[in-house]
Amino acid sequence: MTAPWTVQMLTAALARGETTAEAVAEQSLARIAAEDVRLNAVITPNPEVLADARRIDAQRAAGEAVGPLAGVPVLVKDTMDMAGLPTTGGWSRLSARAGGIDLIPTRDSAVVARMRRAGALLLGKTNVPVMSASGTNANDSWAGPTLNAIAPDRAPGGSSAGSATGVAAGYAVIGLAEETGGSIQNPAAAQGLVGIKPSFALVPNSGVMPLAASTRDVVGPVAMTVADAAIALDVLAGYSADDPKTVAGIGHRPPGGYLAALKPGALLGKRLGLYGPGWRDAPLASATHALFAQACAGLRELGATLVADPFAGSGFAAVARFVRAIPYDARGEESVVHDFERYLAGFGRQSAIHSIETLRRVAGADPFDPAGPLPYLWEMEDFPALLADYAQPPDLSGFVAVREDYLRIFDAVMTRHGLDAIVMPQTRAEPPPLFSSEPILETAVSEINIAGLPGVTVPAGLYPSGAGFGLLFVGRLWSEGALLSYAAEYEAIT
Repeated sequence: MTAPWTVQMLTAALARGETTAEAVAEQSLARIAAEDVRLNAVITPNPEVLADARRIDAQRAAGEAVGPLAGVPVLVKDTMDMAGLPTTGGWSRLSARAGGIDLIPTRDSAVVARMRRAGALLLGKTNVPVMSASGTNANDSWAGPTLNAIAPDRAPGGSSAGSATGVAAGYAVIGLAEETGGSIQNPAAAQGLVGIKPSFALVPNSGVMPLAASTRDVVGPVAMTVADAAIALDVLAGYSADDPKTVAGIGHRPPGGYLAALKPGALLGKRLGLYGPGWRDAPLASATHALFAQACAGLRELGATLVADPFAGSGFAAVARFVRAIPYDARGEESVVHDFERYLAGFGRQSAIHSIETLRRVAGADPFDPAGPLPYLWEMEDFPALLADYAQPPDLSGFVAVREDYLRIFDAVMTRHGLDAIVMPQTRAEPPPLFSSEPILETAVSEINIAGLPGVTVPAGLYPSGAGFGLLFVGRLWSEGALLSYAAEYEAIT
């Protein structure tokens, strides 16, 4: 097989004996060796991947059942624990290779464990900005910047920069990404990929270095095609005893799974609301406006009815409260200190770092210091009090109230206009230059992150710079199946 692969192409070739998992792994590793000196997506290779591939080949040869991703190369975001490999969070203090101390888990995060059980070839872990704090790039990572694989002089999107670059460069078929505020959507759109930001609590995030594990953090896939992303979500989604909040998703997956939800003619007769001042009073750049107009024409050709600015007069745009000049609403991240303490406790007392206090003592640094990697948190008025007693869960009543406001207005608008989904450009302008101080200007961050709503990003063209332009489909809670079906219909004409 030669890249680009799809999951279905690759698994069919493996089943027919046209290639082997070992050959696939070797090709992926060769591609990484050839390209990643320049792109810098993979920061911790998995030394066991060839042994894993041979094990899969032996199972096939013996006639044993194999998982749905057996022999499929997958990349893992650095923040997701993978037993035996360091979780650095992009921070030099947590990387022995950068003069710090390694934080090495003894068990997989829930999502990595699910990928492993499905037979995925886990190639290694991918670059992120320090503590996943940037939605634009990974320029401040101890490992250095990651490039955008399709537009190297433009921002790759963050914080799942490495996972997106690795998929866009053909190293892997699927990349595991994670979002608190744009970190799946941004890199997917910027690099011409499909990304699924799932409903909060559909996919477990236990064993993932948190920013807001209790309130906003979600894990989802990036992939070249909608079908591949759907297959990955079928593996990732569902209840986990390690993450009790996932009980909320029980009964909300489509019959037969997400791949089975992709139906021809899915957009025929559907009503889609469009981005406008009622959603967020921020205009689109001229290049974005032109690309969005072309995309809307395609949606109409597929039988969809488009409704202009359905959120006008709803009060939706007024709910946002940005913490600084860029349009980012951090509410929900007040859980970060307590969530981070619980995350570190999961390493066990045998680990040199198993609490915030031991992190401060052993690593000689504090991620929550005002001059540290997360300074914007200090603009939240109650943040100092949260640091004073991080062992206790924070009062999240304010966050709960704003989530309820968003959901109430969203559902009311959807019902009033008879909408099946909202569709918008994922960004308001093309990604900035790689080393610019300008951020990626998104359209639905943090609205859907605070609300917990799902979003599917699908490629819809290229900006003049060569960076990707993506459409973002947003729907009601648990509507991933429908959104993926709409995205697949649009993908088919592009």
